Amino acid sequence: MAVGDYYHLPYTSTPFEGPEKLLEIWFAPSPAHVPDAHAQKNGRIGLRNVPKQVWEDMLDIVKCKVLSVIEGEETDAYLLSESSLLVFPHRIILKTCGTTLNLLGLPRILEIAHKFASLPSVYRCFYSRKSFMFPERQLGPHREWKDEVSFLDAIFPNGAAYTVGKVNGDHWLLYLTTPGQYDANGETTPSSPNSFSLSPLQSENGEENEINQTLQNVETDTPFTQDYTIEILMSNLSHKARESFFLAPPVQDAPSESPSVIGRTVSSTIGISDLFPPHLTTLDAYAFDPCGYSSNALLKWGDGIEDGHSGEGYYTIHVTPEEGWSYASFECNVPLSTSPSSSAKNIPDLHTLIRRVVDIFQPGRLSLTLFISNANNNAEEDEGETAVEAAQRTFKSTLTAQRPVSCSSGDSVTGDGSGQNDRMLYKRTDKINYQFGGYNLAFASFELR
Repeated sequence: MAVGDYYHLPYTSTPFEGPEKLLEIWFAPSPAHVPDAHAQKNGRIGLRNVPKQVWEDMLDIVKCKVLSVIEGEETDAYLLSESSLLVFPHRIILKTCGTTLNLLGLPRILEIAHKFASLPSVYRCFYSRKSFMFPERQLGPHREWKDEVSFLDAIFPNGAAYTVGKVNGDHWLLYLTTPGQYDANGETTPSSPNSFSLSPLQSENGEENEINQTLQNVETDTPFTQDYTIEILMSNLSHKARESFFLAPPVQDAPSESPSVIGRTVSSTIGISDLFPPHLTTLDAYAFDPCGYSSNALLKWGDGIEDGHSGEGYYTIHVTPEEGWSYASFECNVPLSTSPSSSAKNIPDLHTLIRRVVDIFQPGRLSLTLFISNANNNAEEDEGETAVEAAQRTFKSTLTAQRPVSCSSGDSVTGDGSGQNDRMLYKRTDKINYQFGGYNLAFASFELR
């Protein structure tokens, strides 16, 4: 059995940086705007036509490796030695932890998009991360936030950098560019998504490549990809939560299990497999030796879900369980209602999902961020709330109201094993709403009472 079920957990002397660097690059407003949107190759368009080896070569620059990949209808999800790579037709998400050189992969990503997907300009770029636990261990431009900003500014003129939260406490760092205003070389492109176009490419013999005709034929009322991202960033995990992510000592002469099999066992044992309805989820999980866990999942969601689906989302989970720097992250782009879900067979509402995640990891501290495009935040919800305010209300009610811990261990959330504290109660230490160009942010941090 792979799940560590003994009291004294292994301890490594070298700290590992769990908080990830998250780079997201949009090369078009939606899949309908990529040049080959109407000329699929084996059901693939845009960046999904890039060969796997090309991505692997780029990841060599970043200093991480591909462990496995699941291919969905709209997304390719690569599980990495340090977190995740998600490839969509029109955008890419590179999420890496430890001392990886995330931003050094950016110039190569731009080259790949141009060469393999005829996408020579950037529609939007986002880079974000939680404050590091061990900033002195970082390398290259990641040593300091100002160096990361300088690196990005050299590629994207007039990008904007923000610090959200307490500078001397848990905070979240964000860099973003204005939609469609600048391409990767600093040249101006139309700022209106409806007039999105690319400069003509030159073929090797100097003749103009007519890929732009496809973009010009995209109707102005084409719906853009919905953009909604919820992150739950957790530290100081309880002893009971952490022990699930340590491999048990090998049993002599017993057949060994693969990291993927062990990862699926862990996922099922502690409830990760049930975060979303299993019939809507394709899960790829990996258990590291001697400790650690990562998973990617592709999710079917949207209207008509009973008869087939209208969207494909994802979630990622990454866990560093060592005492002293324990950390777990959850990220998901499936829009979640702040109203109660009517059935266990449905996509969970925001309250239910947060409760499930927090009950699994039992953190001493956590931060939540909801990053949502203005197009999705204009409609007011119940009581006249915007989506961001409704999310803040849900964050608080989920984490500060008394409720039983859903796990059956009876372990105290503080990890002392006393079993006397069977309720997880948090106090909110920060609440910030932010308006950016085209996006709104809800940020909140909590700590155990």
